[in-house]
Amino acid sequence: MKRLVAFSLLFLAACGSKAPDGIPGYVESDALMMAPQDSGRVSQVAVEEGDHVSAGALLFRLDPARLEYTAEQAAASASAAGARAAAQGALAQAVAEAEAQYRNAQISYERSKKLYAERVIAKARLDADLASFDAAKARLERARSEQAAAEREWSAATASEDLARKRVSDLEVYAPAAGTIERIYRRGGEIVGAGEPVLSLLPPENVKVRFYAPQAMLPTLQPGGEIVFTCDGCADEQRAKISYIAREPQFTPPVIYSLDERDKLVFLIEARPLDPENLRPGLPVTVKLP
Repeated sequence: MKRLVAFSLLFLAACGSKAPDGIPGYVESDALMMAPQDSGRVSQVAVEEGDHVSAGALLFRLDPARLEYTAEQAAASASAAGARAAAQGALAQAVAEAEAQYRNAQISYERSKKLYAERVIAKARLDADLASFDAAKARLERARSEQAAAEREWSAATASEDLARKRVSDLEVYAPAAGTIERIYRRGGEIVGAGEPVLSLLPPENVKVRFYAPQAMLPTLQPGGEIVFTCDGCADEQRAKISYIAREPQFTPPVIYSLDERDKLVFLIEARPLDPENLRPGLPVTVKLP
């Protein structure tokens, strides 16, 4: 591919200020690297290189035994937490009783403070009501804390179970879009790490034509505009829509910029073919000028 780029640049340089009939370019692609989220042993690769797959098709799966064991442990923990959560009624009742006792103790203490200020009751009675109030307050805080802890435990356990089961289901990797299987890097029985590609998938919309256009041509090339190109083995002229024009130019060949040499500035152009099905990465093309 680097040789193609070099050829493009040398071609433009050789043309000098004369407008060429066509510009050499090449086909490039942005394949999707399909990888598992967890490490493990590949148990099946369901496709072969060159296969055309639809969106949602199974690509490969990893052996689920290890993560299924983890999921079973998480399910057991969630079940135990669920049993404790079933006692939430008793905890709620304990909180309600503690709240009632707290309110009564608060009323008694407030009444005793008033009576003591009026010298109706002794200090010992006031102290006793204060102690009852403090004890009721402590019981209420403890009951609420126990109820909240049980709720947190159950929520955490169910979340862990859900995550464990999701990790198991993610061991099967499906095509996110229709496309062609470009390369298979791992086969059944091999160990792969999390994020390590097992295969690459090329959706047709990720195919593009790249070429280098001289500065003088830029006014005729705009994002969204169409170009025409030909290639070996292509029955007819192909069309592509310009998707990218480099902001910064580069020299071909490298020279010190001057007004006399500005026609040697080139800009990278990328265009998306309207019919990319039979265009393979690395295929040389000739872009016809408008």
